Amino acid sequence: MEHLAIFKALSNETRLQILNWLKTPEEFFHDQQEPLSTGVCVGQIQKKSGLTQSTISENLAVLQKAGLVTSKRIGQWTYYKRNEATFEQLSKVVQAEI
Repeated sequence: MEHLAIFKALSNETRLQILNWLKTPEEFFHDQQEPLSTGVCVGQIQKKSGLTQSTISENLAVLQKAGLVTSKRIGQWTYYKRNEATFEQLSKVVQAEI
């Protein structure tokens, strides 16, 4: 786990908002066709944010590179979920080292 990449990814308000939405997707993305257990479609995140698809894709790429989200491609759509294992590790790092 690259700590600096994680903290850098978390230093952006949009990325924090995306992570918050992905924490309880049933609360924020109840109109998605695909089951939320698959993840949340980029288009749904973009719609919720009001930002451009390229901006959301950029932010999701940063989150994925830091290990904070995972993606799954189904056909032409990409679905994102929080990587809870990374959050558990991060919590341990914060408690032990910071």
